Amino acid sequence: MKILLVGSGGREHALALAIRRSPLCTSLLCAPGNAGIAEIADCRAVAADNIDGLVALAQSEGVELVVVGPEAPLVAGVVDRLEAAGIRAFGPRAAAARLEGSKAFMKEACDRAHIPTAAWGRFTDAQAARDFIRARGAPIVVKADGLAAGKGVVVAATVDEAEAAVERIMGARIFGPAGEILVVEEFLAGEEASFFALCDGIDALPLGAAQDHKRAGDGDTGPNTGGMGAYAPAPIVTPAIEAQAMERIVRPTLAAMAAAGTPFRGILFAGLMIDAGEAKLLEFNVRFGDPECEALMARLDSDLVALMLAACDGRLAGQSVAWRADPAIAVVMATRGYPGDYGKGSPIAGLEAAGALPGVTVLHAATGRDANGRLIAQGGRVLDIVATGATLVEARQRAYRAVDLVRWPEGFCRRDIGVRGLRATS
Repeated sequence: MKILLVGSGGREHALALAIRRSPLCTSLLCAPGNAGIAEIADCRAVAADNIDGLVALAQSEGVELVVVGPEAPLVAGVVDRLEAAGIRAFGPRAAAARLEGSKAFMKEACDRAHIPTAAWGRFTDAQAARDFIRARGAPIVVKADGLAAGKGVVVAATVDEAEAAVERIMGARIFGPAGEILVVEEFLAGEEASFFALCDGIDALPLGAAQDHKRAGDGDTGPNTGGMGAYAPAPIVTPAIEAQAMERIVRPTLAAMAAAGTPFRGILFAGLMIDAGEAKLLEFNVRFGDPECEALMARLDSDLVALMLAACDGRLAGQSVAWRADPAIAVVMATRGYPGDYGKGSPIAGLEAAGALPGVTVLHAATGRDANGRLIAQGGRVLDIVATGATLVEARQRAYRAVDLVRWPEGFCRRDIGVRGLRATS
């Protein structure tokens, strides 16, 4: 079947490789893609947020399945538009994608379904938010309600820091319209993990867990980013925690969404905070995480396209997912300055040597070609160096050996991805 993949990041490169492995895929298009995806798919210059353009492309090319990678087109209703045109699409419709598109909507849905999560407040007035913060004290969490590319959350250690976040988000509007509403939450202590479930509106299959590294610097220092690396599986997500996540979080959410007439189909990504053997929900996303997806896809042994079709068609009951035994790690290489100001156009070399190492795959996240055909960086997070190994130790060694072969003076990465997982298994 002819498949269209929407997106241009490392997540989409990982998905493209998994889709190409499926015997069901006869042809793969990607919009807009990147320089790495272009090596395995027919890339078209249609932006991921160009809903009209995506629908027109799918229609003109006779696409039979559209797989949507990023959250913005899902929240904007691309699945609704594609289905209205008679094209099958993997991902939630707009009404269900509000679980990520609005943090206040998500928290209200959690309250209705009795999901274990942090106490919270919703604010459209900055002074009311500051009053709430002063009453509760710190540490406390301040969030922009809308989409902010993974950067709209401030974990404030002091009341002053939280009030400054209110001013930046709601006053200075650093996230634009996403900050018109604020969600302020109780701080939850523990260890964070990303848990994924494949959903068909009624049934759900667990897709395992990974651990992301959000801060820009080693030792979880520096500003929040979209994610600087991940590893899977996550030892903190034991079989008991996975069962909790499914029974207390995923399945009640599916039931509540279905009862509201907005069934959820696609990937439900539950950010968990785990403490003393109990898991609470931090927030939902409605797609694969990035860079978690890169580590998960390196371990997937099932046919991804077959699973996605089963989710689209309401056929997940009785299905199962097979995984490779080897753990995987994804190390993000980013442009110096990210997540702040950074330059574009710096040349990158050495990827062929890095990708030739055993167990290593180099994924592109924000790359392109200059007029001379040289590979260049075109964004903040630019590459994902993914490695598998018999142990997490071996996977890390392979990944960082590959990183050291990449010739990119303007790039940087964290050197401690996966260390938390090593501590958990030592």
